[in-house]
Amino acid sequence: MPIFLFAAALTFAAGTPPAPAQEAKLPDIGSSAGEVLTPAKQAEYGSMVMRELRNYGYLLDDPLIDQWLDTVGRRLGANSDDPRQPFTFFMLKERQINAFATLGGYIAVNSGLVLTAESEDEVAAVLSHEIAHVTQQHVLRAVERAQRDQVPILLGMLAAIALAQSAGGNSSDDAAMAAMASGMGLMQQRQIDYTRSNEAEADRVGIHTLSRAGYDVDAMAGFFGRLQLAMRGNRGDERSRVPDYLQTHPVTTTRISEAHDRAEQLKRSGTVVTSTTATPGNVRTEKFVRQPDYAGSAPGTLNPLLPSSLRLPPSAPVGGDTGQFDWARERLRVLSADTPAVAVREYESIRRNTPGGLSDAQQYGLALARMLGSEPARAASDLAGLLKQDPDNLWIALALAQAESRSGHGADAERRFADLLRRHPHHRAIALTYAQALNEQGGREAGLRAQAILRPLLAASADDPVFQRSFARAYELAGDQIRAGEAYAEAAFLSGRAEQALVQLQNLKKRDDLDYYARARIDARIAAITPQVLELHRQGIKDPDLGRR
Repeated sequence: MPIFLFAAALTFAAGTPPAPAQEAKLPDIGSSAGEVLTPAKQAEYGSMVMRELRNYGYLLDDPLIDQWLDTVGRRLGANSDDPRQPFTFFMLKERQINAFATLGGYIAVNSGLVLTAESEDEVAAVLSHEIAHVTQQHVLRAVERAQRDQVPILLGMLAAIALAQSAGGNSSDDAAMAAMASGMGLMQQRQIDYTRSNEAEADRVGIHTLSRAGYDVDAMAGFFGRLQLAMRGNRGDERSRVPDYLQTHPVTTTRISEAHDRAEQLKRSGTVVTSTTATPGNVRTEKFVRQPDYAGSAPGTLNPLLPSSLRLPPSAPVGGDTGQFDWARERLRVLSADTPAVAVREYESIRRNTPGGLSDAQQYGLALARMLGSEPARAASDLAGLLKQDPDNLWIALALAQAESRSGHGADAERRFADLLRRHPHHRAIALTYAQALNEQGGREAGLRAQAILRPLLAASADDPVFQRSFARAYELAGDQIRAGEAYAEAAFLSGRAEQALVQLQNLKKRDDLDYYARARIDARIAAITPQVLELHRQGIKDPDLGRR
């Protein structure tokens, strides 16, 4: 299965036939099994799934983590069998070892998968497998099957995810998700068999994507082996153990062997490049397969998509490890913990059980946990020491600026944030963290400055709830209640509360101080959101908070 979730089958809980009451709520997506959803409709359902998962508290929205995951995912997507396919990658909080692909190229990764991996190559191996499920249209084939079984699409996707994630138990509304899963029923064996037949193809196609993107092709077999160990070793830990479903679908020795054989074939057909990088306190050795150079002049190596007369300069190998995996993993360790105090205790346990003590990245994670908890001053001191050893490390520098702001050293934080933004203009993580610090300060002046920092990102942030919340607070502090209301409504919509967003916009429209342009903007958003609210109702999904009013 899709490394630890249902792969394409996860997208649809094609279980026992639904009750007649459910049949009345089916979306009109066609009656022929040969007809599939349009790309636009696939993207709509995929985005709705992501928003609903955010609504139930599953998503981990963090600018640095998002950027790292997106960098790895986009590199793989560009080297997939269908580089034109758009992909959206997002992280889930759960500590289970899971990942899945759903409609529209939406691919989710659980924090537990990254925490289990030992390199970025292994995470890339999982992502390449999930990307293959999309490019080989396994998800669309599951749609056809769901159509024949008359399963409500969105409800089926959320039910399957709820079933898979139920062992983790750290979502904000487990009862609602469990009820949804119970209503859909368990998947029948024939649906499981259907998706099993896609796994070998996803492995085969995925490892070629992994190779073309410059990652270590041995990582797929290596991570499969780690998953096999995890299935055996995690059963006693209720929080992080492998879901029961997957205990009947283990990563087999045959699958590991096949992945190893494919890697060997690729290495024989390409050139294995070994790279050793020395950093303060660490030496990292990486290997990946270098593919034929399309920029060369030898016959048969020209890029067929370029004019025959065009010659590009020879290029060094590109792709491969971003060098950010260790920092991303430790940040995830902190952000996926129940509380910062729990994360601190986890690092103390790691220190006790590691002969060499904590690595630099782990020390960063410990300082981050202390900063998010009640010790920002101590965190600032620890982070300053780490930054002296690695002065160009953005992960450390950004955490230090945040810790300085929270520990009362606003002037130092201001200088550090400004310097970072000057060196990395329009960097999403820097701008959002800087704006958050200003919003925490409060006051009209801070709100105006936060607006100025965020405004360059506005055009690219329509689907970014973290941005919208920060922008809304900045407008609120600056005294622009109308723009603040629009941004808060947008944040609610992107967080899976489409109906609440609609109500907020409708109330905002009643204000008598709206000018022509504000009224036109609000009318346009109401017109865009209303059909999605109606579709959610037709799927049987309503906002529980509005229902209690």
